[in-house]
Amino acid sequence: MIKNIRIRVLPQVWRDAEQLEAQVCRELSISRKELWGLRTKHTSIDARQRQVMVQLDLDLYINEAPPQQTFRPVDYRELPSDAPQAVVVGAGPGGLFSALRLIERGIRPILLERGRNVHDRRRDVALITREQRVDPNSNYCFGEGGAGAFSDGKLFTRSKKRGNVQGVLEGLCQFGADTGILDASHPHIGTEKLPAIIAGIRERILACGGEIHFETIVSELMLDAGKVVGVRSSEGREFMGPVILAAGHSARDIYRMLFDKGIPIESKGLAIGCRLEHPQSLIDRIQYHSKEGRGDYLPAAEYSFVTQADGRGVYSFCMCPGGVIVPSATRSEEVVVNGMSASSRGGRWANAAMVTEIRVEDIPLLASQLHLDIDPTSPLAMMAVQEEIEHQSWLNGGRSQVAPAQRMTDFVGSRLSADLPASSYSPGVVASPLHFWLPRFISARLQEGLQAFGKKAHGFLTNEALLVGTETRTSSPVRIPRDRETLCHPTIGGLYPCGEGAGYAGGIVSSAMDGQRCADALAAQCFNC
Repeated sequence: MIKNIRIRVLPQVWRDAEQLEAQVCRELSISRKELWGLRTKHTSIDARQRQVMVQLDLDLYINEAPPQQTFRPVDYRELPSDAPQAVVVGAGPGGLFSALRLIERGIRPILLERGRNVHDRRRDVALITREQRVDPNSNYCFGEGGAGAFSDGKLFTRSKKRGNVQGVLEGLCQFGADTGILDASHPHIGTEKLPAIIAGIRERILACGGEIHFETIVSELMLDAGKVVGVRSSEGREFMGPVILAAGHSARDIYRMLFDKGIPIESKGLAIGCRLEHPQSLIDRIQYHSKEGRGDYLPAAEYSFVTQADGRGVYSFCMCPGGVIVPSATRSEEVVVNGMSASSRGGRWANAAMVTEIRVEDIPLLASQLHLDIDPTSPLAMMAVQEEIEHQSWLNGGRSQVAPAQRMTDFVGSRLSADLPASSYSPGVVASPLHFWLPRFISARLQEGLQAFGKKAHGFLTNEALLVGTETRTSSPVRIPRDRETLCHPTIGGLYPCGEGAGYAGGIVSSAMDGQRCADALAAQCFNC
């Protein structure tokens, strides 16, 4: 018999299989011999009370052996030589999972990626720290695996109605992720493990007959009678077939190309702010209500805050316990930061984006505060605001990848920081009055929001914490329209805008699900597959 139960246990019981099994047997009034096995379906930490508890959803196998496999892998088969083909632009999670789904549907994916493969990409991101040099096509945002490959591998998503979340997680497990992600409340792979998983997906695509072309920049959509029939690269190579456009949230040249070609796109809302870094030990003490912090059994603590400030949301985003801040610029004259953490989350610092909501109607005021001469009605206007803030960050950081930074309470109090605490940001930080040069629209709301968060969590608002500028790539500044039912662009046939870069996802899992949906739509409409 299989019985599902929900149980709350102490952290030390959670970490000890024998103690956990003994408690389960006591609660069910069964003998230890009757419990043949148990499988965790979901795990969450409940730190609302002083005594922290772990809540588990368990499948219990009573007088019955548990199955050997926790999921059923997909059988990707080699495609016949005459299989139809489709072009996939971008090898992030949207592009990779759309390519896998196309193979399932009997369609050969031609995957085009502007950056390098995930192994060679490591050298490019290392050069940003060592030589302050940004390769515009291979960096923390561009390259095999997309922006998620070197930014933590967090898999939590609220987009459960848009696809099969569990299917994506199982897909990642099929290519090497730990099966623990299948039951965690906030699943996480870890930066050091993602490259091997991404390489495994690439090898499967190639083994099935797909093509992958790295260092290939798409410069033009090829149209015939108002329908996309292929793409042309910057080197003049042509790749034929309907197109899934999954270029990522930083593909500004793609947005400009679409705009110049008269293909409808539109500005969308964004969130902009800074990356906030605390000592992880402090966050542990705050979140677990203990002077000893997390102790021997609990994981590195996380937090999530949200409030309203002058009519706009202010919130934490992409929290990285035990993580580091990384440089995420895609050109030399900008500074952009992001966060990541390894699977152990055992680092000295905790960091998270602290951002405020920006709506399309806010563009005129922001442009004025930035002294930016733009047409606020242009579909590229939000992108121009984003670019200018990143450029100001570069100017105020010393015109390199050194980032401008300010102690947290100094920022809230509009004071200069005479010195700065140590930081995980490897290119280095320099004291800078973020409160002064950030647009007042952003800085005033961040100040109000941080004060509110300090009241919710005693000790959170502290000069031990550091604000590092700027966090601007929270999502795409542009949306590429598509029909709600067909997922095709409403005025251009054969074009399937996909993932975070098209404005329809926000993270690894939601992008992967959107890639699968776009592949299914393309297969049905273009090839009746």
